[in-house]
Amino acid sequence: MTEQEPVPPRAAAASDGGKRLGEDVAVASAALDGGDVPHLTDPDAVDTSVRTPAQRSRTFAGILVNTAAANLTTSYLWFALTFWVYLETRNVIATGVVGGAYMLLIAASSISFGTFVDRYRKLGVMRFAAAFTLVMFALSGAMFLLTPTAWLLDLTRPWFWVFTLVILIGAVVENMRNIALSTTVTILIEPDRRANANGLVGMVQGLMFIVTSVLSGLSVGLLGMGWTIAVALALTALAFLHLLTLRMPEEVRAAATDAHGSFDLRGSLAAVLAISGLFALILFSTFNNFIGGVYMALMDPYGLEMFPVELWGIFSAVGFTGILVGGALIGKFGLGSNPLRTLLLAVALMGFLGAVFTIREWAWLYIAGIWAYLVLVPFVEAAEQTVIQQVVPLQRQGRVFGFAMAFESAASPVTAFLIAPIAQFWIIPYARSADGAAQLAPLLGEGTSRGIALVFLVAGVIMIIAALLAFLTPVYRRVSASYAQAAAEEARATDTAA
Repeated sequence: MTEQEPVPPRAAAASDGGKRLGEDVAVASAALDGGDVPHLTDPDAVDTSVRTPAQRSRTFAGILVNTAAANLTTSYLWFALTFWVYLETRNVIATGVVGGAYMLLIAASSISFGTFVDRYRKLGVMRFAAAFTLVMFALSGAMFLLTPTAWLLDLTRPWFWVFTLVILIGAVVENMRNIALSTTVTILIEPDRRANANGLVGMVQGLMFIVTSVLSGLSVGLLGMGWTIAVALALTALAFLHLLTLRMPEEVRAAATDAHGSFDLRGSLAAVLAISGLFALILFSTFNNFIGGVYMALMDPYGLEMFPVELWGIFSAVGFTGILVGGALIGKFGLGSNPLRTLLLAVALMGFLGAVFTIREWAWLYIAGIWAYLVLVPFVEAAEQTVIQQVVPLQRQGRVFGFAMAFESAASPVTAFLIAPIAQFWIIPYARSADGAAQLAPLLGEGTSRGIALVFLVAGVIMIIAALLAFLTPVYRRVSASYAQAAAEEARATDTAA
């Protein structure tokens, strides 16, 4: 990658950290004040006249498919690791650690990822991430071959943690590509079609989860963890080779940016605070991540108690078709005139579904609930992306997306790390005791997993309350108005240019 030298901010001379942050916000806000329409792209770095919108859309489709293939591979190995660890240990703490560690690593690294995306060409970032993931997966394969299985599954030994971290770090670095993908929407897609493009991103991710769920369950059940790592390594290599064939001539060079170093937390925060209400938007989209941490820790154990691993992979794949449907709906119809309203409605409905889909230990209810829940996930993700792409200039979008990913990802590990030991040592034993089962039966019915169902019910109710309260806040009205104004200004600017 060829680094673009950052543009020194006017606040660089300030020595006080708090003063410099305030000046950075003032500088970042300057383009948005005085009635001027913000430039969403750097005209010296991006030339959209090189090719027609249809040609740019085809390039975006190629990047999208390649990113989906890479996401499929990393998710395939991550899912397989979760299945394998639980089946070998029957310990929900282990699955909570795997899932929570993944989200914690994303939270810790996303600011750096966003900074790299702003400072380098987008395809260069994607190629670097692909090569790094390939190396880490190769290292995990070597560890599996050389380390006794009993050591890898012993949570008291360092080998479990090293092996898990090697796989998860490889998967986490691949997420750098998702930040870069969101910025390519701004470069390649016309403004009035970005919501639809973000829906296609969700649709492709849904297809990825469907395939991943089936392959991971079958792979662990029939091939074992060793061959699963080998398959992941081969698929990662193929995706990397395909990525080398892609070209994006619209990106003449890396956009001029005020990013500092490799971890520009100050610049990321300044870019977020420069847009009125943008931090509130990130808070809104974090709502579903809190409950997501609960599901991360307990959804697979619930399914694996109900089904054999091979069948759980297939049935969860049926549930994951919901993401495909949700993304397709957005690709066809968009998100409406107010994406933030759509986001909060989706979060409230997700809370309701999360509360009731295990209210009885019925297989059809569980799978149908997962399906309906996942239909709504692309609406939440696409709504946030569409607003950011509308109001944040390209040269800051990487850090804004990275900041959002870090902030939102931090929510899931908190709940996952908290709920896994609580469920393992208190809630599940209580629900399986004679007294606990009798007390829960009128509300949750009977079954071996009533403790997990109780956790899901409480988490869903909390999600509903949080989303409904958000509708009543002044921030919601301010963010909605800001988006509408930015969309109207860009439409007027486009009409004037035409």
